[in-house]
Amino acid sequence: MVPAFLPFPPDATLTPDEQAVLDRVTALARDVIEPGAEGWELDRRFAREAFEAAGAAGLTGVLAPRDQGGESLGTVALARMFEEIASADLAVSFILVVHNNLVGNMMRNGTEAMKAEVLPDLIAGRRLGAFLLTEPDFGSDAAAIGCRATRDGNTWVIDGRKAWVTNASDADVLSVYAQIDPALGHRGIIAFIVDANAPGVVREEPYEMLGAHAMGTGGFRFEGVRVTDEDVLVPLGSAFRAAMEGIDLARVVVGAMCCGMLQKGLDVALDRTADRHLFGSSVADKQGIQWMLADVATDLEASRLLTYRAARLLADGGDATMAAAHAKKFAARAAQKGLADCMQTLGAAGFRRDPGNPLPRHLAGARLSHYIDGTTEIQNVVIARRLWA
Repeated sequence: MVPAFLPFPPDATLTPDEQAVLDRVTALARDVIEPGAEGWELDRRFAREAFEAAGAAGLTGVLAPRDQGGESLGTVALARMFEEIASADLAVSFILVVHNNLVGNMMRNGTEAMKAEVLPDLIAGRRLGAFLLTEPDFGSDAAAIGCRATRDGNTWVIDGRKAWVTNASDADVLSVYAQIDPALGHRGIIAFIVDANAPGVVREEPYEMLGAHAMGTGGFRFEGVRVTDEDVLVPLGSAFRAAMEGIDLARVVVGAMCCGMLQKGLDVALDRTADRHLFGSSVADKQGIQWMLADVATDLEASRLLTYRAARLLADGGDATMAAAHAKKFAARAAQKGLADCMQTLGAAGFRRDPGNPLPRHLAGARLSHYIDGTTEIQNVVIARRLWA
């Protein structure tokens, strides 16, 4: 049985090796991501420098075993890693989430030949990975994909479109989920590894969004793209389950990223209100401001407890589906409201974009957290099903 109350703060449970990784993460966030984040957003470009720096720091293969160049990070350490990065920028955090998830997927499901050929470059950060499941006409109903893979002699031919692909603008290695027969539903899905520069792969222009442009979100078209059985990442009948098998972990990670953004927002608000004066006294002395930020602090504490309880359940092999849904749902809502409140305490200055004010960027990131790895409404579906189970 996993105890209802777990060791907190989460860093108390990290091994020395995991703490060493977290130290490198902290340095990356401080030295590379924080100085560059506002520029990547304003320029509407992929954070290539951050990804390359993460590779140099050994953070692009953290789910791989150490004897293959990875870090073998546990669930709690993984959540802490992405919380720390998101405190600087959610977009960069999600770049690395998606890339590392592909590494993990290939470790679990790839052939030995695929692992030998593709994994070393992914783990070292020499090539960037992406996950292609969502389509323009199918969002939350991920099993209803229309991208088709048809057999032609000894090869497969892929035709169709993919949407909302993180890392799309710069990705080198694509995990593409396609349907061979719509009548089979999720059992007819197969997953391939596709070179992003292969003939017939068309990379579309990155999306213009409210924020998070640094993760290069966009789409792909596949026009008669030929692959072989050697390119199969997950075979027919197992691909959809493989795509969903990490969803609880993904939701925990999103919860952790929301905690990171909200912690940064609270830190900025506390510093700025202490320095600002209004009507003869510090803004921090105003009870209205104090109570507003006290509520933010409470929601942050609750978000962390929910998130790391779910992380520990996963780490200990427990059923974390409902815990992960609670964590993502609550943390996303808390981050969006809390960051807006933190901005409000700064007055009009909180609305201004500049390198020293991450709050507008984080508020957009908090809004995005309601969509990634299952919308807030999908979390309610998951929770409601368990209520009546």
